[in-house]
Amino acid sequence: MLERCEPVELAFAEVLYLAGARIPHVYFPTGSFISLVTPMDGDSGLEVGLIGNEGMLGITLTLGVEVAPFQALVQGAGSALRIAVPLFLQELERSRPLQLELKRYLYVSMSQLAQTAACNRFHLVEARLARWLLMTHDRAHADTFHVTHIFLAYILGVRRVGITKAALSLQEQKLISYRRGDITILDRIGLEAAACGCYQTERETYERILGGEPKNLADAYKRRGLSHS
Repeated sequence: MLERCEPVELAFAEVLYLAGARIPHVYFPTGSFISLVTPMDGDSGLEVGLIGNEGMLGITLTLGVEVAPFQALVQGAGSALRIAVPLFLQELERSRPLQLELKRYLYVSMSQLAQTAACNRFHLVEARLARWLLMTHDRAHADTFHVTHIFLAYILGVRRVGITKAALSLQEQKLISYRRGDITILDRIGLEAAACGCYQTERETYERILGGEPKNLADAYKRRGLSHS
């Protein structure tokens, strides 16, 4: 399947799917990460999932559904592997190991969706922000990443003033620094303590179902001797 994928570069804030639209390609992020956003009234939305190099965009294809349930928005620019849906379905049909692996990932995605729904309902903005920053840190593979207060307010479903207050509190605790849209994680352990229990629950699910740390498709890509350029 890797040989039938093409390397692409995803741009920050690029929309890959619209909710309700037909899925044209499957994406495997290697150096990028993607937010799954459910549209709300008007221009608002709420993030319900985050995909990095542990997973894929287009997992509903494994259920025989070729319509995107969420808007897919590039949150972290970078590299990815892309394969057209007909080619992906061919590989899926003939590979039992691929089917089993993606079923496990589908379970993890469903668990993340449910955990996010509960988190958005019951937990305070500061704890939710800390959780989101940890999830992003895991997928960005860097201590610094770009995100604006406006975007955070959009995906967390709160007013911008709430995000500003929560980010300021985390900065005053010296857990993060924030400058011109760039957030740097200064104290990972402290940030985990500030986050709600949802983050640890999600990590335990990944470890239990997928087996240890999130798997990196980029490593497999390199082992095959294929170039990103």
